[in-house]
This record gives sequence, C-alpha cells and structure tokens, in this order.
Amino acid sequence: MTQVTIIHNPRCSKSRQTLALLEENGITPTVIEYLKTPMSIEEITSVFKKLNVESVRQMMRIKEPEYKDANLINADDDHTLLQAMVTTPKLIERPIVINGERARIGRPPENVLEIV
Repeated sequence: MTQVTIIHNPRCSKSRQTLALLEENGITPTVIEYLKTPMSIEEITSVFKKLNVESVRQMMRIKEPEYKDANLINADDDHTLLQAMVTTPKLIERPIVINGERARIGRPPENVLEIV
C-alpha cells in the first residue's frame, strides 16, 4: 500500500481540516511541515507533476505579499516559480496530499478524498 503524505501547516485551518479528514477516514499520513522542513526544487517539481495542474501558479499562494515583492507576476518560466517556492516556502499552497503518483490540494479539504 502506498504511503499517504500531507504537506502541512498546522497554523492553517484548511490544512488542519484536511489532516482531520484523512484521519477520520482511517488514514494516518506522513506529515511534512514544509515551513520547518523546506522542500528541494526536485521535491516541489515532483509534487507539481503529481498535481496534474496546468500551471505552477496553481500550487502557489499568489496573494501573499512575498509573491508581489518578488515580482513573480511577471515570471514567465516554471523554474523561476518553483525556485521561489524553495526560497520562500510560504508561497506553497497548502495543504497538499500525495498518494503515490497523484496529489491534490485540500481546498476544499474533500478534494483529497479523490486520491486516497
């Protein structure tokens, strides 16, 4: 059986709700507190591919001041955006649940049930 992982921020209500939803469904995920344990560019790139979204921006918190401050709105390549999430993990949308080769963003939390 594949291990389920949650990229988690315990200070985020949606992240806490998603973790609770997994546990209510009998799933005890590996918890990665990405603000304490930053992800590498390889890890973030892997998550992006598993999310199966069209744009890296879909896994970013584009309303954060750091996004604007870094002028990422004008970034025209994925590598710049991915590197920004390595440098500033706060820009990673949360929570993200990973199960094998699939991942979903838990907004709303029920989204993650599609892959577990």
